[in-house]
Amino acid sequence: MAARSQDAMASPPRRTGGGVDFSALLSRFDRLGVIVALIVAAGSLALPFVTFKANRIAPGQPLGISEALAFPEGPVFQAVILAGALVALIRLPSSLRLAAGLLLIAALGLMLGVAATGLMPEGSRVARVSPAAGFWLLVFAFALVAADALARMQLGPMTRLGLLALVALGLGLMLWSGLWDDVSILREYANRGAAFRSEAQTHFALAFGSLGAATLIGVPLGILSYRNRALRTGVLNSLNVVQTIPSIALFGLLIAPLSWVAANIPGASALGVSGIGFAPAMLALFGYSLLPIVANTVAGLEATPEPVRQAARGMGMTRRQILTKVELPLALPVIIAGIRIVLVQNIGLATIAALIGGGGFGVFVFQGIGQTAMDLVLLGAVPTVALAMAAAIVLDAVVDLASPGQARPR
Repeated sequence: MAARSQDAMASPPRRTGGGVDFSALLSRFDRLGVIVALIVAAGSLALPFVTFKANRIAPGQPLGISEALAFPEGPVFQAVILAGALVALIRLPSSLRLAAGLLLIAALGLMLGVAATGLMPEGSRVARVSPAAGFWLLVFAFALVAADALARMQLGPMTRLGLLALVALGLGLMLWSGLWDDVSILREYANRGAAFRSEAQTHFALAFGSLGAATLIGVPLGILSYRNRALRTGVLNSLNVVQTIPSIALFGLLIAPLSWVAANIPGASALGVSGIGFAPAMLALFGYSLLPIVANTVAGLEATPEPVRQAARGMGMTRRQILTKVELPLALPVIIAGIRIVLVQNIGLATIAALIGGGGFGVFVFQGIGQTAMDLVLLGAVPTVALAMAAAIVLDAVVDLASPGQARPR
């Protein structure tokens, strides 16, 4: 059967009525691969690969691959990109597509470093070589290939965690090697390393601190709401109202009450409570975190099969024992899924905290916007996106590990 299917794939297109059977011909191509190939063509041929600037705010000179890379690097990398487009276009095993996607993203990173080193004037501290639209479009195209292959392979949780660790190791080696030292975003980091580390700590504290507080309060509140329907209606409706308030508006609404608390309650100011800064940012993120955790706790507990509860009662378990030994363990995957939603959400929302002096990676994003310095924007945006993606992958794997043998929609 396998040999017959392979022969069918290898046979020439059939002729129908004196012409070529185009349906058989098109069946050899991956539908997503056609889109990826078009994106690769646009990114490599029609758009600039890097932008050279005399300084960080000067107008840039866009350069294509052939202009940014000398011979023989330029033609070699263009051939690699063409091979990647062919891999995406043709139907191939998912494992091969995944490996090709990751290797091509690594090749783009290598290409960017080589281009930056070659274009940077010797001894210059102010010139900048930034990734341009073509680079980002090519990264997106090959990341799409890798993500599609991952979805088709349906890897286990430990394999996904191992793959994430491998990607993180490759990225760390690329940074450690110094290959990207002349790329604009690392030039910005070299000038602001101490500030970046400080704001990174603040960002982690906001995202993970608000998540921890919301979990400690949200899970018990969800249990109480599960037991009491009247309480459930009031709690979920109130949290829904909080969730509908735009983040900027909520940060602004908290300024006045927290300023009053800091001015009128002894010791509040010494604890860091104020109208602007870390306290309102943490409180706002905590408010946004409650609804997913409370709602998922209620949903997970309600999903416990009634026969399981009846069996537990028949064994003589008390109501508390049924909750702690039956219902909560079965609800754990759903609760962790709520925590995953909150963490990814808070990593992104913590960026906006910079608008009220809360710190975090948003400091660089908004400074870069104000100074029309895209490299500074990337210094805050890139780690935020990477952190959110890593958190989503890790907690997805944790959900799968907490629900062995259960099929979970992806």
